[in-house]
Amino acid sequence: PSPLPLFSPADFLFKFLVIGSAGTGKSCLLHQFIENKFKQDSNHTIGVEFGSKVVNVGGKTVKLQIWDTAGQERFRSVTRSYYRGAAGALLVYDITSRETYNALTNWLTDARTLASPNIVIILCGNKKDLDADREVTFLEASRFAQENELMFLETSALTGENVEEAFLKCARTILNKIESGK
Repeated sequence: PSPLPLFSPADFLFKFLVIGSAGTGKSCLLHQFIENKFKQDSNHTIGVEFGSKVVNVGGKTVKLQIWDTAGQERFRSVTRSYYRGAAGALLVYDITSRETYNALTNWLTDARTLASPNIVIILCGNKKDLDADREVTFLEASRFAQENELMFLETSALTGENVEEAFLKCARTILNKIESGK
């Protein structure tokens, strides 16, 4: 019998974005998802970081190409081009920072106007491990998610809680849309 190929192409390739204000833990989420570990020495992202991971979604192999964009305002013009062709996005805020939560509407508008109105977005309340310092309640955020037709999870890039789930939930929804022809 012929040997198995070392690399089999994925059934699908989805471009994902990780968006949200600076300091919310976007790079740490990406790192936790790809490396399964917490990134200790995280500096602010300059421009864009990139990672990819192949996951199994409902029996299909899906390659996620993940772009982590800088949260600082001055990079906003740079990041516009990254929205092109994105199928999914993690919209991240920090549960201990009301300011990052208040900025969500702007990020959401950007994603829906610059990527595609059909982009699948999951709202991630990151830093769930810092529950004692919480400034944004779970209920408040889940209401925001409902009003804006977003999926919602609270995550912790530190402990890894719900990190993989966030990416997989998003990928599964995109796949369902494709398969149902939406």
